[in-house]
Amino acid sequence: MDPTNRVPDEYGHGRAADDAARGRQSRDPLTPDFGLQTPQQSRTARLITGDFLLTVNPVDGSEIELCPPGERPAAPVRRTAAERAERERATAPPAPPGPPGPLLPLLERQEERERLVRLLARGRSVRLTGPAGSGRTALLNAVAADCADLAPDGVVRLSGLRRTAVELMYELFEAVHRSPLHRPGRAELETLVRGIGAVVVVDDLELGGAALEELLDVTPECAFLLGATPDVAAPTADSNVEEVFLAGLGRGSSIELLEHVVERPLTDEEANWAGDLWFESEGLPLRFVQAGALLRQRDRLRTDPEAFDGYDDGDPDDRPFGRPVPADVPLPSLGEGAAPAALLGSRMSEAARDTLRFAVALGGEVPHQAHLPALVGDTHADAALGELFVCGLLSPAGPRYRLAAGVLAQLEASGYAEEADTFARNAAQHYAWWTGHPSVSPERAAAEADAVLASLVPLVPADHAGAASAAVLLARSAAPAFAAGMRWGAWEKALRAGLEAARIAGEVAEEAYFHHELGVLALCTGNLDRARAELEASVGMRGALADKPGAVAGRRALALVADRSGGLAAPGGRTPAGEEVPGARHEESLSPSGVPGTPVAGPVFARQAEEPPTLIAPRIPPAPAKATPPARLGVLGSARRNLVAVGAGALLAAVLGTVVTLGATSDNEDPEGQNVTTEQSAGEDDSERGLSADEPEDESSSKDATSRSGASSPGPSDSASPSESGTPSPSASEPGSSPSTDDPTSEGPGSPSTSGEPSSTGKPTKSPTTTPTTTTPTEPTEPTPPDTTEPTPSDPPSEPESSNSASGPAESATASAPDDAPAPDETSGTTLA
Repeated sequence: MDPTNRVPDEYGHGRAADDAARGRQSRDPLTPDFGLQTPQQSRTARLITGDFLLTVNPVDGSEIELCPPGERPAAPVRRTAAERAERERATAPPAPPGPPGPLLPLLERQEERERLVRLLARGRSVRLTGPAGSGRTALLNAVAADCADLAPDGVVRLSGLRRTAVELMYELFEAVHRSPLHRPGRAELETLVRGIGAVVVVDDLELGGAALEELLDVTPECAFLLGATPDVAAPTADSNVEEVFLAGLGRGSSIELLEHVVERPLTDEEANWAGDLWFESEGLPLRFVQAGALLRQRDRLRTDPEAFDGYDDGDPDDRPFGRPVPADVPLPSLGEGAAPAALLGSRMSEAARDTLRFAVALGGEVPHQAHLPALVGDTHADAALGELFVCGLLSPAGPRYRLAAGVLAQLEASGYAEEADTFARNAAQHYAWWTGHPSVSPERAAAEADAVLASLVPLVPADHAGAASAAVLLARSAAPAFAAGMRWGAWEKALRAGLEAARIAGEVAEEAYFHHELGVLALCTGNLDRARAELEASVGMRGALADKPGAVAGRRALALVADRSGGLAAPGGRTPAGEEVPGARHEESLSPSGVPGTPVAGPVFARQAEEPPTLIAPRIPPAPAKATPPARLGVLGSARRNLVAVGAGALLAAVLGTVVTLGATSDNEDPEGQNVTTEQSAGEDDSERGLSADEPEDESSSKDATSRSGASSPGPSDSASPSESGTPSPSASEPGSSPSTDDPTSEGPGSPSTSGEPSSTGKPTKSPTTTPTTTTPTEPTEPTPPDTTEPTPSDPPSEPESSNSASGPAESATASAPDDAPAPDETSGTTLA
């Protein structure tokens, strides 16, 4: 195997893959168009998270193990001021293409600006609360610039949009420390974050109450400047967070802002219109930025009435907006000024309108400008982002842009959501290809996580065909990239959306993958119960699918869960790793009623120390007055399954010896009589062998005869058959059979003969007695092989030594009973107690 290209050198594929990786494609001169294609290797990443080494594998699922001592990362290093500045520029939203818009001043905010700086300088945390569109983001940027040299770790800008407290902690750690491919554990994270001293500016905060208090407690050396809307939960009562409320602008400042946007003085008619708009919008600066865009479009229409008829390749700012000419272009109505998104969009290019449709389909998230040409289908579609931003329809959100406050509802009301499903599916297909491409780094995919996750929302659940499959493909491609890019909040959201989509689509293999990834994520975050449940579900599904590599990865993760949980056993008597716990069969060997020793379904083991010993003895009728103490019964030390096996072996030996004896001792005059089986009835010629010719043989009676202690030796006709030796015949308990076998004096069909006829041994057969006799305990003898020499007709057949094997178990069982136990009924069968 080539160390630089880990492709097996087997069947000629190694050299071809090596040549393709080096850019040397061997072509046949006759077929120049069928060159070798460069194989796309699966993109894996190795991360250190806490005490674990996590290998993100997009194919079979992530693998997790304890981090070896030699691969432990070094301590995180703080970034320098230059590195922090470079990172801030990289994480800032990109400048939209096209000519920049007018530079707008910060009006009527000087008092709030100075107050915020004073509070932050004293180390106090402040929450700036204002309605959407009140200019909150602009004020935060101005205050952050004033506090650049206030803290040792500078100013850290974070986005609180859809972020939890833990996610903000990790983003703060990453902004201050440099530790590639290392995600510290929760305890280590809190230790590292406690030492950070910075002014943390969090815009679009969605935390409040106890969650915000948790974030503040972990970072005592940081001063937070939080921007939130009034609908976000307030801090707790004992929190040391100052509240600063932001109101709208006054009428004069609003008209001044409108003039800066239009870049010319307003006419009296426009000033009156702006005054009405100020009363309607409560002085929100965003409304006057959008109203200024309407006036700019009106100036353009008055100059060129056909300016917005089609796609305009020219520069919109080349038009003489500052010199309006008389024309019949009325001012927008007050309603259009308060909700200008639909009117502004109607006067934009087709690419800009398609961008708005994609944003509506994604719930307000605007794709990055680099994706717009592929999504819209226009090579110049990236310019649409600048066109939308100048009109005030977009606002920055972290490293990206999204629709401004209120724009989404306005566009939905004007019909931009009619084909939202189609646009969402197109975006999902594009992002599925893009996130899975080897040239896209995990950091780039993580930066676009909000738009990728937004494209999953319309597809799960969805009623149109193909939506679930598209969501599964996108989640399958994006989840490994989010994991490698350290955006684990987005990783979890993608996995849960993909799991739901896989259930809807019926893709069991993908569902097992998402279960596995969720289990690994839960293990990394310390949620062992969730990890065990997810991994067991994944292993079960992959076992049913015969996915051996995936099942092995799941079992390894389960073993790690068992190790982390202290080796606690899972239900079923096994650890999550599949190891059997000693003594775990204790509950399985109990009956449902809790009686020890009662066998249940499945393999049963005898409990050696905790339950009464198991014995083999004749079945004894229950005595009403006195019960046999279980402590004095004979002990069988081996397991029941071994006991059954030994009994079966002894029974088989007895049966074989009996069959051989039957063949050896029978006379040769009637060859057909040698093949009598238990299923055949006695015939007319069987009277000579001790069977009644006109009465059928009762199998239960013959068994009773063979089970007596001290009974006569069985002859060829009444020896134990394979079905009679050991287990009572079902016919013995059927109603209407022979007289009760409990009475030893009763004679029925098949009873031992009492007429004094000589048996096969030449001795008269004794009549059974009515009084039970006590048999002296004797040790059971091992059956000896019978003599295979065929006797002559003149000599009487000798009694085989193995004839006692049929009654051997009964004698052995009787011998194991104590002396003071009640005498067993001679007619009762031998059973397993």
